[in-house]
Amino acid sequence: MRILIAEDEHDLNRLIVRTLEKEGYGVDACFDGEEALYYLEHTEYDAAILDIMMPKKDGLTVLKALRQKQFSLPVILLTARDSIADRVNGLDSGADDYLVKPFDFDELLARIRSITRKNSPHASSAITIGDLTLDSKSHTAQRAGKTIDLSSKEYAILEYMCMNPGIVLSRDKIAEHIWSYDYTGGSNIVDVYISYLRKKIDSGYSNKLLHTIWGSGWMIKEST
Repeated sequence: MRILIAEDEHDLNRLIVRTLEKEGYGVDACFDGEEALYYLEHTEYDAAILDIMMPKKDGLTVLKALRQKQFSLPVILLTARDSIADRVNGLDSGADDYLVKPFDFDELLARIRSITRKNSPHASSAITIGDLTLDSKSHTAQRAGKTIDLSSKEYAILEYMCMNPGIVLSRDKIAEHIWSYDYTGGSNIVDVYISYLRKKIDSGYSNKLLHTIWGSGWMIKEST
């Protein structure tokens, strides 16, 4: 899952990025609203976190521009102001949620999970494909009741695939959702992680869930 952070307080920006990356999210960060709008118009994100008081364009201006362009991207607004009028204004402008500084990072993570579920066919934190179950709250996976040990990037890729069951996901599509702009690793990194996942979720099972679509990418689905 890929998220944009637009926050002009550099220390807080870095803390949010570090927290989300630790949870396995792909994260891009910027420090003003003009840059945030450019990122959002040219990159496919799963959610955005926008500070209201930013230079060049404030968070509300960025949000209104997105909604005018019919972007349904889930958005959390960050602000130091806690008046009811401010919250109503943010929500009326199209925000999905509103978080007042200072905030607890566990609460931020919970709110990200909540707003991204709204755009997902999965209403709860659990995603099930056949006998494979993922829990987005605990970032754990089980198959046939057996816990699967996954790294944060393995979980992120598997979660993205499970949120798009039966859909072919290309190498570029997966990379764009999992890694940020500043990633400088090898071009075959997605292939490497898919290989890891195949061993962990399909090895020892006759019913394979992870399928290669030659020349196109990969998909996850229950075999029939």
